[in-house]
Amino acid sequence: MSETREMPEAKTVADAPAGNWVDRWAPAATRPYLRLSRADRPIGTWLLLIPCLWGIALGAMLDGFRLWDLWLVLSCGLGAFVMRGAGCTWNDITDREIDAAVARTKSRPLPSGQVTVKAALVWMVVQALIGACILFSYNWLAVALGVGSLALVAIYPFAKRFTWWPQVFLGLAFNWGALLAFAAHAGAVTLPALLLYGAGIAWTLFYDTIYAHQDKEDDALIGVKSTARLFGAQSLRWLQGFMIAAVSLFGFAVIALPLPPERMAAMAVALIGVWGFGLHMLWQLRKLDIDSPEVCMRLFRSNRDTGLIAALFLAVAALL
Repeated sequence: MSETREMPEAKTVADAPAGNWVDRWAPAATRPYLRLSRADRPIGTWLLLIPCLWGIALGAMLDGFRLWDLWLVLSCGLGAFVMRGAGCTWNDITDREIDAAVARTKSRPLPSGQVTVKAALVWMVVQALIGACILFSYNWLAVALGVGSLALVAIYPFAKRFTWWPQVFLGLAFNWGALLAFAAHAGAVTLPALLLYGAGIAWTLFYDTIYAHQDKEDDALIGVKSTARLFGAQSLRWLQGFMIAAVSLFGFAVIALPLPPERMAAMAVALIGVWGFGLHMLWQLRKLDIDSPEVCMRLFRSNRDTGLIAALFLAVAALL
């Protein structure tokens, strides 16, 4: 007599914030898929969206905000949610065996058996198609950049298997929105946008190295590489370097804008935001304890505020 195999009951994910909206309000049948998309952990969506906001505001410093930019902001928000979800679903598909061996991740939907691989693939495609619909509302340069980013998204989950610097690949992928959104506003990718992209990559190396310190012991046992393991006790010095690089490149991005003399006040406001961006990272370094997973997670999540400080001042500068 054959038995019907039931999926395990959906439970909370270990590293999700307590009382998140998915666990509290989402219908039970949707929770495993929303957890695959990290909807219960919104920090990743913020970290994907913020470079887009930077790109829009930096472009608007040249010629002001337009009504089109409202659509860019709204669509980038939705796009960040679904494309981060698609990327995380892909990441969990490729990492399901690794995740099963790590205490912090073994409760995720795939290693815990809440979702099958086939169902996860379908869910990934659905999210990617929604993202494609948003992308094709932009100009052709932005569309081309969006399509080009797929290679980075596909490679990233495998990076920790072949390099000690997987955070570089995350930075290349997560900050692509700075180029894409700048292009969607300005119709071109110029030196300021490239410098902004570099600042975002350095920022990602900063926050994701902090994040990776949570798993360094499990990663060492299963052979997964990361900058946290590479830097070890020297992590603080490296993080200081990433902070300096991020602030410097961000500042150069603002200074490189071809603004007329009467717009120097706007440049000054933007540079104040860059300093605020750097001061928040400096605050993180003073609070950091690389041997405390709880502190690392809290500081990692605080990078939403780090990025929004810069975004707010850039937006004010564009309005001046």
